[in-house]
Amino acid sequence: MARLPRIHPDPDGEHRLRRTVGRRRRLGKLRWTLLILLGILAFGPPLAVRVLNPPFTSFMLARHFENLSSARGAVPLAQRWVPLQAISAELALAVIAGEDQRFPAHHGFDLTELAKALEEAEEGSLRGASTLSQQTVKNLFLWSGRSWLRKGLEAWYTFWLELACGKRRILELYLNIAEFGPDVYGAEAAAQRYFRKPARSLNRSEAALLAAVLPAPRSRQVLQPSAEVMARQRWVLGQMAQLGGTDYLRGLR
Repeated sequence: MARLPRIHPDPDGEHRLRRTVGRRRRLGKLRWTLLILLGILAFGPPLAVRVLNPPFTSFMLARHFENLSSARGAVPLAQRWVPLQAISAELALAVIAGEDQRFPAHHGFDLTELAKALEEAEEGSLRGASTLSQQTVKNLFLWSGRSWLRKGLEAWYTFWLELACGKRRILELYLNIAEFGPDVYGAEAAAQRYFRKPARSLNRSEAALLAAVLPAPRSRQVLQPSAEVMARQRWVLGQMAQLGGTDYLRGLR
């Protein structure tokens, strides 16, 4: 029988093979790590606020650094988190009446108001068409500006916030993070600052006044309301009545 040739081990080849296998394993781990990080960034924020009450928002941080770089300096932020049931139903209704009357019905985006805003933009008039859900997302997670990236993230997070949290939780989030005046965030801090009472005790007139400053809380004042603010308060009160009062909130889930 013919003797088979003897095969000598190739140390260099084995080393190259080990290096290739090791490189592929490292790339595989890196790929999975990136996928996990992308998944956390894509789905984590709206899922987290379903169960966690955020101690601060990106909007608050931006305001804080604005103050630091201005003459105001470091200004303590006034905010105290309270559950939705500890906030006057009148304020919840006033905010919906003033900011997003289709809030109970839409899925994060008010296409009717968006179409109106686009029509007015063609005529040279600019106005916002953001829903409470979009405003909540922007205040919680994003930054100011009009870039396509920010708009894309806003749409993505709004979709998942609606899916994960539902209307009552979104309303609770919004009422606890909305700015009602310079460095005054949330219904409880606003009620204590301006009316010396808890948010649960706000009456209809006070609630409408707070809602009236929301479009521009840095320039509109609660304690010394301008004629413009008073006119908007009356408008909000009229809209609250047309919606049917606080019974309008019963369908929120």
